[in-house]
Amino acid sequence: MATGGLKRRLGFALLTFYGVGVMIGAGIYVLVGAVAGAVGPWAPIVFVVAGLVVLPTVLSYAELCVRIPESAGEAAYLRAAGGETVAGRLLSVAVGMAVAGVGITSAAVVLQGGVGYLRTLLELPAPVLICALGSFLTLAAIVGVLESLILAAVFTLAEVAGLGVVGFAGALAPAAEASESLVTPSLPGVSGVASAILLAFFAFIGFEDMVNMVEETRDPAQTMPRAIIAALAITAAVYALVSWAAIKAVPPAELAASASPLVLVYERATGQGAGFLAAIAVVAALNGVLAQIVMASRVLYGLGRREALFAIFHHGHPRFGTPVLATVVTGACVLSLALTMPLVDLAFIVSFVLLGVFVAVNLALLVLKRRGGPRPAFAVPVWVPALGAVLSFVTITGSLIA
Repeated sequence: MATGGLKRRLGFALLTFYGVGVMIGAGIYVLVGAVAGAVGPWAPIVFVVAGLVVLPTVLSYAELCVRIPESAGEAAYLRAAGGETVAGRLLSVAVGMAVAGVGITSAAVVLQGGVGYLRTLLELPAPVLICALGSFLTLAAIVGVLESLILAAVFTLAEVAGLGVVGFAGALAPAAEASESLVTPSLPGVSGVASAILLAFFAFIGFEDMVNMVEETRDPAQTMPRAIIAALAITAAVYALVSWAAIKAVPPAELAASASPLVLVYERATGQGAGFLAAIAVVAALNGVLAQIVMASRVLYGLGRREALFAIFHHGHPRFGTPVLATVVTGACVLSLALTMPLVDLAFIVSFVLLGVFVAVNLALLVLKRRGGPRPAFAVPVWVPALGAVLSFVTITGSLIA
């Protein structure tokens, strides 16, 4: 395989679609039922709280990707903060592998969720569908980053349209069919709140994927921060509105018990079948899987720049301009996990690992700011990464205690 670089072909719109698509695909279509089951009618507030928890970290990532515009973003940030010491290099590699693992695991979660919806349309065994979809998306990621993200943008438009249909139907659900718990909502227990926030936090995974596309972005210093912040804002608004409509139409306990909760919302609210919505949910899941495969392969590519152990992955295909070997390995790992692990267990694992990464990344930005140097084109006050580290750590601790 010839050695080569990645091609800069991405702009603001595609990057924003990429972020929105992976976050929405990973969360609302798959985990809305689990969050509603944990906190009932408080689900919309939990999604907003989870968005606020990640906001300082989002801003930290926005500055770091301008300071250090490299693939394998988190690994590069820790390497810059830790220097060329043995400890610094080991921490950089560990964080890079953790981020790649998060991407692979996230893709497995969403692939499972998408197959759950697809089986309402096709009576085929889940393993067969997992293998077919996973292989197709891996091939799409190999063909080219522009082509992959255009496909992801089409997927995103379809999934947002589906969410609009669900939200409209749920909002207009007859009062007799609405969840009774909305009338006199009781406060959920601490354990329920903690687990729900952790699951809702998983629904925002995706913004950190965006920084790993920086070497394929045109004018990244201007484009990246705007796209990351826009993607988070759009996603948080969508989550709050759709989860409110869902619990209005269907009692939270029923949402939690359903393998395809948004299909249930539409059917309960309208009295009509929702086969089309199941198809859109499949598209949303495919979007999430594709985005995570693309991201994780770029992390492996970036790790290969400085670490001999990963050098085999630091190759861009001369025609496709993508890291083919890294993409194939990523796709194979996604299939393996999707075929063997329970969905909710995987979601919790991803959330815990990524929260730990967020603590480390925020601390890395604090270290870099203390060193001084030229002010980057996008910069945040020093309290932002400090707050991001504290909020991420508190979320981990609270969930463990609960």
